[in-house]
Amino acid sequence: MAAVVAGYAAITMVGASAAETLLSQGKPATASSTEVAGAYLASEAVDGNTGTRWGSAFADPQWLQVDLGSSQSITRVELNWETAAAKAFQIQVSDNASTWTSIYSTTTSTGGNQSLTVSGTGRYVRMYGTQRTTGYGYSLWEFKVYGGTPSTEPTTTPPTTGPTVPAGGSLGANVIVFDPSQSTATIQAQADTIFKQQESNQFGLQRYVLAFKPGTYNGLNIQVGFYTSVVGLGQNPQDTRINGDITVDAGWFNGNATQNFWRSVENLSLYPVSGDDRWAVSQAAPFRRMDIHGGLNLAPNGYGWASGGYIADSRISGVEGQYSQQQWFTRNSQIGSNSNAVWNQVFVGVQGAPATSFPNPPYTTIASAPVIREKPYLYQAGGAYAVFVPNLQTNATGATWVNGNTPGTSIPLTQFYVAKPGDSAATINQALAQGLNLIFQPGIYHVNQTINVTRANTVVLGLGYATIIPDGGVTPMQVADVDGVKIAGLLFDAGTTNSANLLVIGPNGSTANHAANPTTVQDVFFRIGGSIAGKATNSLLVNSNNTIIDHIWAWRADHGNAGTYGWTVNTADSGLIVNGQNVTAYGLFVEHYQKTEVLWNGNGGRTYFLQNEQPYDPPSNAVWRSDGTGYPAYKVADSVTSHEAWGMGSYAFFQNNPAVHSANGFQAPVNGGVKLHNIFTISLASGTIDHVVNGIGDAATADAVVPRTVTNFP
Repeated sequence: MAAVVAGYAAITMVGASAAETLLSQGKPATASSTEVAGAYLASEAVDGNTGTRWGSAFADPQWLQVDLGSSQSITRVELNWETAAAKAFQIQVSDNASTWTSIYSTTTSTGGNQSLTVSGTGRYVRMYGTQRTTGYGYSLWEFKVYGGTPSTEPTTTPPTTGPTVPAGGSLGANVIVFDPSQSTATIQAQADTIFKQQESNQFGLQRYVLAFKPGTYNGLNIQVGFYTSVVGLGQNPQDTRINGDITVDAGWFNGNATQNFWRSVENLSLYPVSGDDRWAVSQAAPFRRMDIHGGLNLAPNGYGWASGGYIADSRISGVEGQYSQQQWFTRNSQIGSNSNAVWNQVFVGVQGAPATSFPNPPYTTIASAPVIREKPYLYQAGGAYAVFVPNLQTNATGATWVNGNTPGTSIPLTQFYVAKPGDSAATINQALAQGLNLIFQPGIYHVNQTINVTRANTVVLGLGYATIIPDGGVTPMQVADVDGVKIAGLLFDAGTTNSANLLVIGPNGSTANHAANPTTVQDVFFRIGGSIAGKATNSLLVNSNNTIIDHIWAWRADHGNAGTYGWTVNTADSGLIVNGQNVTAYGLFVEHYQKTEVLWNGNGGRTYFLQNEQPYDPPSNAVWRSDGTGYPAYKVADSVTSHEAWGMGSYAFFQNNPAVHSANGFQAPVNGGVKLHNIFTISLASGTIDHVVNGIGDAATADAVVPRTVTNFP
């Protein structure tokens, strides 16, 4: 296991009144080994006697764990090492002694007496050592686990009376905060350690945020791997300056960037060393609130394949270089210029964008975003953590912060419940019912009942790709038909029992008008299979009127861990169903679902950009659909009388059977009120899409990887 440098294990806990409780003394303890048979037992590290000890065999790795008897909130761990200590180790928690979550990591420990402030929940707590300080084993005089409220100074103070579920809290051990006073070498070493772990960790369980306090940092190259978010903690991007690079490349995948998923960067000012920064990503990799003093290269080194991405609320003083990016969506930003295009490059509200010229080159440019609210973000206000919620805008162009602070509202951490891995849905619902907003620490969350967001203007913000997995086929989250809810920064990973939906915005039959204060869904991602053999009939269901969808990736896996994907394994009909009226979508990425992938039933809808791949794995047309014609990627229902969409593409790569074909990439009623602009289909060398839309447009066939385009429909 890769580890994290000592000293940044946890952000200071909020609240400091009740004493901690020693939870581990005298509890059952086990270990990976003992130094001598029948001696130096695990129990001797939890007996309260500093004259007895546990000692391990002379090998790596080794572990010592204690069973607390029930799930407990863990706030501090004390280790009293004998000379034979651990240089690299983790403190981990678990509810089942088989699946572990790290709440502290180090690679530079020197032993001695250590008191570690941590934050986690579990029945079992263990020290997991991966590197020794000596040629002997690991040896602990005492291993003490504490729970309760730590005796550290609070950054904010929650009320002494009020909610049963406490407000505020630690952001967790995996939110790692850097300060300008730290040396470049220290910061770089920690970032490199995390990247080494996460570079190819596509379906792993680790989640991280690298957070930079306001100030200037010199000489850094922060490489960003899977499930890693790099953020600035200032009010605006200019508050946190990095003289260096934040890099995504594809060396781990032989120069192919088509699997560079699940990572992000936000709210930083960057001065690239060579003049250009490299951000070679594909889906679920948002680039928000960035100030790039130079160019941005969106292709991997060597210009290998790359497959789509998203930029918003950013300024790039140089060239936005598309190069080998097949599709890309840029919204409400400012760029010096743009270069290159492959199949579908879309700009909405972007100052400096090229003029529309689809299909040659394939640029689609919309002057402004008709209605948008930028994503909420974490920052520091007066030394304490808060979440800033930007205001709703209409007919918006450019970035919100270029001419001063982003207009909006700051919400202190004391108005949030900070959920941590191991929290139950019941606890989270209790916090929401008390009127608290919600932050998810980085980590994995299993829920056995629906998380219900019922209060208007509630903010639900995930950090570091916080991942919610439904158990028992529940719908993991549902939002009531209320104004102004903000859902952002979450990954919903379907469970092994089928869920009807993974996120529902508004109940069926929602009728309220939310035009003045719509709900927003931003950087929210859905996964069916790949990590586990997930199943969900639909991923995102939008019933509430006026909802804004701003960057989703709904993905039925075509690859992943063994046994987690296949036509009858990770089953899912649709990625997005819209029933609400006047719903606006920016940046839809929806791929590989088994029936109609996007189904739009509501009137007044608008979509700006769609990237779609039809499913790789239909065994045959007869199995895929009874009439043998396959399903469209994007369908506007026959009952719809008003709808408009721009810049949409659908790919075919019928890998399991090249004879499979889809009749149309797109389907829509012909009534004058439904309009599709600059759409295309393409075959990626396996299978056929017969037409672009409604029998119109040439067939996209495997013998030529060439887009088949329709500029305007009807």
